[in-house]
Amino acid sequence: MTRFFKIWVLLGACLFVTACTNDGTWGWYVIDPSTAQGQSNVRFLIGGFWATIQLSLIATVLSMTIGLLVALPGMSSNRWVRLPSRVYIEFVRAIPLLPMLFWVFYGLPVVMRSLGFPITIDAFWGAIITLAISDSAFTAEIYRSGIQSIPKGQTEAARTVGLTYSQTMRYVILPQAIRRILPPLANQFIYIVKMSAFASVIGMQELTRRANELVVTEYRPLEIYTLLILEYLVLVLIISFFVRWLERKMGSDESR
Repeated sequence: MTRFFKIWVLLGACLFVTACTNDGTWGWYVIDPSTAQGQSNVRFLIGGFWATIQLSLIATVLSMTIGLLVALPGMSSNRWVRLPSRVYIEFVRAIPLLPMLFWVFYGLPVVMRSLGFPITIDAFWGAIITLAISDSAFTAEIYRSGIQSIPKGQTEAARTVGLTYSQTMRYVILPQAIRRILPPLANQFIYIVKMSAFASVIGMQELTRRANELVVTEYRPLEIYTLLILEYLVLVLIISFFVRWLERKMGSDESR
């Protein structure tokens, strides 16, 4: 809570500058909650929170699911089973996020129509698909490193009691691996939250898009983008707080 208090103190200091400057250099009045104009602008900016959170959560769930499905074959002793996983990871990691976003949003519907599937992709789902695919390659590597960090004796012990491969992964290996890879997975979630700003270029009404639209009407980029940064800062701090709480909880469970 102390961190959030400091953030609002900083915002208050910014607004205080308005009263101390009369040369027109600063224009903090555009986000001053004590005025009707400022309240309207702040509400408009904060209105993008839900879209950003919803977009990030869905993309993260899909990324973690795809990443696990890619990581498991990548650890196979069979070269031909392992090869598609490695090709997928290296190919996806090599593509910058913005070109991939443009291809998914503008190019994928064309490809699907040519195959006889007349579908359209709106900005929301175009951003989700792009973020999920882009992040899944990194998530797959996190899963692989976490699973391989578990001693092989755990797998051998599970087999001796009659557990199948899927049961071993579900009940023995993955619960231990998740505890170890939770911090990097949290970093990937934060990465997705920040990269969701790219969705603004295809018209997604999230935080950055709303800030851009407000800049066009108010002509105050410094003040508006300052508030935008604070919004992302608050969002990331909330996520970090929750992840630390989850780490402590899982750590205490593991020690019992």
